[in-house]
Amino acid sequence: MNMAFSPMDLLIVAALAATTVLLLGVAFVLRSNEKRQQQRRLRRAQRQSMPGERTAAVNVRRDTGESRVPFLNMIVNAVMPNPAKLRARIARTGKRITLGQYFVTMLVIAAAVSAVLRLAFDLPAIACLLAGVTVGVGLPHMAIGFLGKRRLTKFNNLFPEAIDLIVRGLRSGLPVSESLKTVAREVADPVGPEFAQIADSITFGMTMQDALWAAAARLDIPEYRFFAITLAIQQETGGNLAETLDNLSSVLRRRKQMRLKIRALSSEAKASAYVIGSLPFVMFGIIMAMNPTYAMKLFTDPRGLIMVGCAFLCYLLGISIMAKMVRFEI
Repeated sequence: MNMAFSPMDLLIVAALAATTVLLLGVAFVLRSNEKRQQQRRLRRAQRQSMPGERTAAVNVRRDTGESRVPFLNMIVNAVMPNPAKLRARIARTGKRITLGQYFVTMLVIAAAVSAVLRLAFDLPAIACLLAGVTVGVGLPHMAIGFLGKRRLTKFNNLFPEAIDLIVRGLRSGLPVSESLKTVAREVADPVGPEFAQIADSITFGMTMQDALWAAAARLDIPEYRFFAITLAIQQETGGNLAETLDNLSSVLRRRKQMRLKIRALSSEAKASAYVIGSLPFVMFGIIMAMNPTYAMKLFTDPRGLIMVGCAFLCYLLGISIMAKMVRFEI
């Protein structure tokens, strides 16, 4: 394989490197500026507090997920297909990630992948660009989905314990709002911070029903919606809320047991799907190791690129069908 670099290749590499360094510099400056502003706000609050009085730092600023650079926000809102939905997906991870940081990460990954493919495999520029854009868009999307799903799974595992804590508080005579604050103090992340945000919303004037449904929009899981519906119905019709929540906790635990049973029964089908889905890449790697010139025809010949595109679409269709077959909703 000819690894000699043409002036155009060097220009592309220099442009990608400069873009990457510039984006990393912008991200570093934004992060440093945010930390400095937080320190200034903290010092201002400490100066305004009375001497000897303990200062309670409460963040009442509405987190919109926007970057602090207006120009970057304008680019993100113009390029991203659905910024509001993406903000909701990022919020489910529990990480303080802005859309600007997400967009910069996509650009850095796309540039790095394109440069590696161009330099290491000497692929056509258009193929490198398409592969870089695909990885740059897909990898952060998958990472955000993984982090959000992991956090919601942890929420579902701890949620019955939170409901039991509310039930014990109600039976001991505490009001619902105080029971919610108890959950915020006693239960670990992510249940505790979510209930702390609900309690803060109620403290700052929002009704309990509105605060519960705002959290339901953030979490977007059926288990929590059951809880919100139960409290809403109880506020309108009355009744023994402790007994109702106790029954809900039992139902949620049975749902968890059923979900684990389904996962065990479908594990064999999932293993088969993993093996079948990895075979094309394994076989191409073997062919690439034995005869690189023969394998690279797929990427250097236009007909090979068309075949690779069609094969990739068929691969995605097959993986989607297999994933649908082994996924069960309770």
